[in-house]
Amino acid sequence: MKHSVSAAFPQDFLWGASISAFQCEGAAAEDGRGPISRDLHKPIPGTADFSVASDFYHRYKEDIALMAEMGLKTFRFSIFWSRILPEGTGAVNPKGLEFYSNVIDECLKQGIEPLVTMFHFDLPAALEQRGGWGSPESVQWFVDYASILYKNYGSRVKYWLTINEQNVLIFLAERFHTLVIPKDCKNVLREIYQQNHRMLVAQAKAMALCHEMCPGAKIGPAPNISFVYPASSKPEDTIAAENYNAMRNWLYLDVAVRGRYNEIVWAWLKEKDALPVFEPGDAEALAAGKPDFIGFNYYNTLTCEEDDGSRPLTQATDQQTARGESGMFRGCANPHLKASPFGWEIDPVGLRVTIREIYGRYGLPMIITENGVGAAEELTADGKVHDGYRIEYLKAHIEQMGLAIADGCEMMGYCPWSAIDLISTHQGFKKRYGFVYINRDEFDLKDLGRYPKDSFYWYKKVIASNGRDLSE
Repeated sequence: MKHSVSAAFPQDFLWGASISAFQCEGAAAEDGRGPISRDLHKPIPGTADFSVASDFYHRYKEDIALMAEMGLKTFRFSIFWSRILPEGTGAVNPKGLEFYSNVIDECLKQGIEPLVTMFHFDLPAALEQRGGWGSPESVQWFVDYASILYKNYGSRVKYWLTINEQNVLIFLAERFHTLVIPKDCKNVLREIYQQNHRMLVAQAKAMALCHEMCPGAKIGPAPNISFVYPASSKPEDTIAAENYNAMRNWLYLDVAVRGRYNEIVWAWLKEKDALPVFEPGDAEALAAGKPDFIGFNYYNTLTCEEDDGSRPLTQATDQQTARGESGMFRGCANPHLKASPFGWEIDPVGLRVTIREIYGRYGLPMIITENGVGAAEELTADGKVHDGYRIEYLKAHIEQMGLAIADGCEMMGYCPWSAIDLISTHQGFKKRYGFVYINRDEFDLKDLGRYPKDSFYWYKKVIASNGRDLSE
């Protein structure tokens, strides 16, 4: 649809930016924080560990002041489960409670709404040793943790997110160390989707509990959505794309919003003898856990063609590259798209496609909880970072988001990744996303100084104009 006039962004639109605790905070062994599952595994060779990260733990006031200078209306951050509960359950760590209370207060002092993610790739190590999401107790672990957050912060936090990129945790479980597969497991796929089921039930119960304990708050899921195109107009490729979309995207939102499994995925799991077992009360919990909005991370789209099961498939190495499933779909490159320096296809128009598809399926307000481009960057001698490529990337995506609003879709916010530089899950500090440069490299911490990039000042202008001025 061509629009003669672009729709305006809502006056209360939440312009923001995002970080995660384990990629940003540091202070890994300070103030009672328990280890997380990643601490039990060596970092990817050539990349930094997470012990210091961006040192947000010690510099949060400085960082939030920069966010206020940029004009952020909201700040999406996550809470370390093990900083609140060092063992994952049991005794609460008062220092952990105090830290996030201080972060929330600092945000509110600066006129910034906190947008809090409860679980972002940081399963407490103590829970991994107890089986992680493989334990039937895991649902209650998460609900108990959520109740602590609501009790302590519910009067000050209006917006909550449950589990970051649950779909990524499922199809890249080995990379993120958040699923525990028993060594004697005979049907790994069934085990993975049983653990996925427990996360879905835990999320539903946490959403219902939020509405009970925090009547004025709003809560939603935060999957990673990459809409899948068919490689051609061949009908079999369209079926393949529907299969891929169902498995990667709609399974998670169908359960979160509609309270039921996607029929294509259910049929596939049945074919693979991998259907999850429902415990008593699970179906009722899924039906009762209603989100108020949908948060989703968007980096790109994917493309696929049919797969007849006769050829080997290349599996994805990260969350934004196409993968395959025998007999269901075969991921492939999109010849119409360019790629980032780190190999991720760039598709701003795909964001409009994705927003329209999500709104058409679910009819809920949406907030983009991550969107950005990673690049290798260096500080100039005069303390600058000229990241025109990031401005170009964000400008194109904001334009397409505006067109989706003109299409009639309800958008409530936009939080690019990331507010400040942090450790990439795959490339460490070599791959930077932030509006603010952190003066450190992979193994030399330097002074950890903060330097706003060109994109910082550009985004400040975008926010001040409520999205009307996107000029560079």
